[in-house]
Amino acid sequence: MSGQSLLVPGTLSPTRSVPASIPRPEYVGKAAPTPYTGPEVQDAETIEKMRIAGGIAARAMEEAAKHIAPGVTTDELDRVAHEYMCDHGAYPSTLGYRSFPKSLCASINEVICHGIPDSTVLRDGDIVNLDVTAFIGGVHGDNNATYLCGDVDEESRLLVERTREALNRAIKAVKPGRRVNIIGRVIESYAKRFGYGVVRDFTGHGINSSFHSGLIVPHYDSPHHDTLIQPGMTFTIEPMLTLGTYEYDMWEDGWTVVTKDRKRTAQFEHTLVVTDTGAEILTLP
Repeated sequence: MSGQSLLVPGTLSPTRSVPASIPRPEYVGKAAPTPYTGPEVQDAETIEKMRIAGGIAARAMEEAAKHIAPGVTTDELDRVAHEYMCDHGAYPSTLGYRSFPKSLCASINEVICHGIPDSTVLRDGDIVNLDVTAFIGGVHGDNNATYLCGDVDEESRLLVERTREALNRAIKAVKPGRRVNIIGRVIESYAKRFGYGVVRDFTGHGINSSFHSGLIVPHYDSPHHDTLIQPGMTFTIEPMLTLGTYEYDMWEDGWTVVTKDRKRTAQFEHTLVVTDTGAEILTLP
């Protein structure tokens, strides 16, 4: 594995503004969102709106990823995605969600998830996950992917490639009539082939007009999560695989999650809607 030094927190830039004309999610300015009490199955109008939100989120992530290179700060990646979403009439869902201060999550190397963009400079050999969610039309679209920065070692490259494949396999396993835990069963069985850890405490989730509806989609085989998969359900699958343990530590910022052994980790995510025969990805560029 790469001999990169471990990450330390950088300096935050001022909060980025969003034009007043762009509608905000209800949780902005509050300590926590209002609990979602609606259905997990969405109507056709909501799904179409989510397809729009998902497309904006996917393209914003693509635009930010074009700037990944040694010497670039994660704050610059945040700026690119923020401006793209605002330019397309969308609100960056993470900005102000439970007081999160930025418009995307940027998680490098040993950071499992929820890394806060700051003055941290990307280095040659890093792997960096960008997690981007857009809110428009009253709904959210959420996706993430892990990218290579410069010349990345083979162990890390394989981790990234296989984490993407784990997501693809999980999506193919989604069928009406199955239980949600089929998703984690498929991911964990694939990850075990390579001795990877599968993060347990951070999961996929229901998503619609609510950023996190309450539906939990674990990425390990969990017999307790047996919600029936039905057409029209909308949720994310976002496996986090590690080169070592799935146990973690939290930075003092209350957001940044790092592997306890500080080994590298990768993640990929799509927002999906269940169809009559499988699943459709809503976060396509």
